[in-house]
Amino acid sequence: MILEEEDWIRKAQQGDTNAMGALFKHHYSFLYKYLLKITMNHSVAEDTAQDTVIRCMENIARYNGTSSFSSWMITIATRLYIDRTRRNKRETKWLENEQRRSVTQLRWQMERQGEQWTDLLDGLAQLSDEHRIAILLKHYYGYSYEEIGSMLGIPAGTVKSRTAYGIKHLRKELNAHDEQT
Repeated sequence: MILEEEDWIRKAQQGDTNAMGALFKHHYSFLYKYLLKITMNHSVAEDTAQDTVIRCMENIARYNGTSSFSSWMITIATRLYIDRTRRNKRETKWLENEQRRSVTQLRWQMERQGEQWTDLLDGLAQLSDEHRIAILLKHYYGYSYEEIGSMLGIPAGTVKSRTAYGIKHLRKELNAHDEQT
């Protein structure tokens, strides 16, 4: 560790914000490049780097010098990234379960009201929101690709692609269902 860095750390631990700023400015590029390599995602790396700096600032008094400052930072960054990844997986799983419950409830309500629940509705429920919306707006409500693109704020070509992919997936689901029955 260079003497200047030791001085920054000592002063930062005593509450010197200028020293803390210099310390994190010195290490930020290293931290960001490390996170970019492990996340493979610019925005996630940037967010995690910022969260890491905040966490390090909050805990600067705990840094004891047994490892290099950059090692201490990447340890914190790695833990933050792993925690975020786990949390995202739990949230995704929860959302998927919630959607399945919602579809089951919708199906029950429709059947209770004497409306028919079709295999097509089952297939639509399996699609992502972006594909389901594109298909419904195009083929159920009759909007043009350009109109849908304008509604969603995306290019008409993207709408066309989402619609084509969604229909392909629907056909696959319906064929699989037909083979089972």
